[in-house]
Amino acid sequence: MRKVIRKGVPVLAFATLLTMTACSFGSNESTNEMDTPPTNYVEEGESLELEDGTGEKEPDEAPDEEEAIGESTKREIYLIDANGLVVPQTLELPKTQSVLKQSLEYLVDGGPVTDMLPNGFRAVIPAGTEVDVDLKDGMAIADFSNEFKSYDPSQERQILEAITYTLTQFENVDSVQIRINGHKQDMMPVSGTPIGEGVSRANGINIEAGDVIDVVNSKGVTLYFLAQNGDNTYYVPVTRRVSLGEDALTASVKELLKGPSLQSNLLTDFRQGVTLIDEPMYENGMVTLNFNESILTQLQSTAVSSEIMDMLALTLTEQEGVEKVAIQVNGETNVLTESGEVAEPVTRPSLVNTGRY
Repeated sequence: MRKVIRKGVPVLAFATLLTMTACSFGSNESTNEMDTPPTNYVEEGESLELEDGTGEKEPDEAPDEEEAIGESTKREIYLIDANGLVVPQTLELPKTQSVLKQSLEYLVDGGPVTDMLPNGFRAVIPAGTEVDVDLKDGMAIADFSNEFKSYDPSQERQILEAITYTLTQFENVDSVQIRINGHKQDMMPVSGTPIGEGVSRANGINIEAGDVIDVVNSKGVTLYFLAQNGDNTYYVPVTRRVSLGEDALTASVKELLKGPSLQSNLLTDFRQGVTLIDEPMYENGMVTLNFNESILTQLQSTAVSSEIMDMLALTLTEQEGVEKVAIQVNGETNVLTESGEVAEPVTRPSLVNTGRY
């Protein structure tokens, strides 16, 4: 039985992962059960199977691209979990010509997402809110009806983050502007969270201050930890501030090894004592990480877990230019995975938390 660690507290046992209700970030039904969370990373030389089943990359989808009605496709929808964190979930949605508008509609409480919500998750936009979206020069202009103003003030930042990350999953959307009844909002309407000319993923998600107080001389790195709700385990992005002068790759790994905040209820699969022996090496889109033997947690501590590979791939590919992650142990490249095979460089999964257990 795999162990998932919460830094600073006793080790927690992983429960057997079952199919999530409505199957988060995936199809509505799943019959396979494993004792691991989703592990959809792609080994070098392989391609992630896309919607046409060919394994070939489809053209980047534009919001005005015509799609066949009656078919379905997978979209990332950012919801709020039981811990109050914003989490991507992959849902099977009907194909439509208005993909941006549809994505927002699935964020509305009581809307079409209702019967698809995984256990412990909820939609972020107040019930009854009507939405519309326009795209201009890479900015998604999200327009809401007056009902949008009725949210809990304590959830304002999460709502803004969920809207931003849901819309910026599309490659032609760089930032998001908020309007209410056509009127541009320089700040969120309830508690005044700044929006300015627009927000993007650079603003972060589930932001932690960490030990850095000087915001001006710090930058954000986004890390991926684990969360567990009953039998369901999933990946959660967290943005943490680090020193502005610190190398982003080194800082990302170091912060990942520190583990999640004790106040977050998040988990990690890294054991105490895991350290980087060398600075990360970057070449041609690939980052190589050399760890000590403490990173080996599977097969009687001779192999690296798939959770660790996922956490590293998700975290480091947040950095511009990083496409693949390879690991070494004490300089050796023939590191085993829990299946007993040599760990190949991995890429970021195209969709996170698919619910295919």
